Amino acid sequence: MLRQRILTAIVLLLIVAAAVTAPTPWPMLALLGLMIGCALWEWLRLVIDSAAVRWGGAVLAVLVLVPLSRLLSDGQPTLEAVFASYLLPLAVLFWLTLAPVSVVRAQVPDACRPGMLALLGVLTLAATWYALAWVFLRHGAAALISLWALIWAADIAAYFTGRSLGRHKLAPRVSPGKTLEGAAGGILAATAWLVATAMWWPDSFGALLLARMGWVGLIVAGVMLAAWSILGDLFESLLKRRAGVKDSSQLLPGHGGVYDRIDAVLPVAPAAVLLLTLAAR
Repeated sequence: MLRQRILTAIVLLLIVAAAVTAPTPWPMLALLGLMIGCALWEWLRLVIDSAAVRWGGAVLAVLVLVPLSRLLSDGQPTLEAVFASYLLPLAVLFWLTLAPVSVVRAQVPDACRPGMLALLGVLTLAATWYALAWVFLRHGAAALISLWALIWAADIAAYFTGRSLGRHKLAPRVSPGKTLEGAAGGILAATAWLVATAMWWPDSFGALLLARMGWVGLIVAGVMLAAWSILGDLFESLLKRRAGVKDSSQLLPGHGGVYDRIDAVLPVAPAAVLLLTLAAR
């Protein structure tokens, strides 16, 4: 299993490296579209019984993202206005309200029928696609990779801190392995990463935030984004428990599904773009 995980991770890193260093943005945009399509299929697997709906939704998402990617790369103002004014705020509102309430209660509210959960998946994944594509197209590979690395830092530090120091459960009915100590370690590591990149990595996400928000705003943003990355992980765990499965799929050998790999990205990416755009005004 460990060998399989390592091989899959190496292949994924090589694909990402090829995409970010390509002479045109299209390989990265194609990779983001495929990633979101796979994650949507997996989200729908967790909330919808109909295979036709799951496959149809995922294929349709990829087909729609192709022309949207072209419009976004061309700087189409209407598209950016729709996403920035409506979809991003709605996605952030979901992560501020329904998601934490569901995690605290260890159940999705009864009012959230499968159809509504499916629509929430479309909303959050569409907002995530736009956020990641926008960061890449407007600010470059350094901003995108450093933002993603912030989430990795939180995840890795939370895991090792929790294993070595964890005593108090964070959400035992949702994810018994996560601890308050692990969450604190993850938040500290992600904030430290943001501060370090702001100081020493020009054009990184941290540097962009620092230029707009100053040091206090940067640290507050780091704490908030890291906490939200943990929430994204917990909400996916809740959906998997609800569906009675361990992983969202087996698309990535040794790692589970695509959604399992990007669950923490879903709340962070839209919030990060809102921070950049609002702070620039």
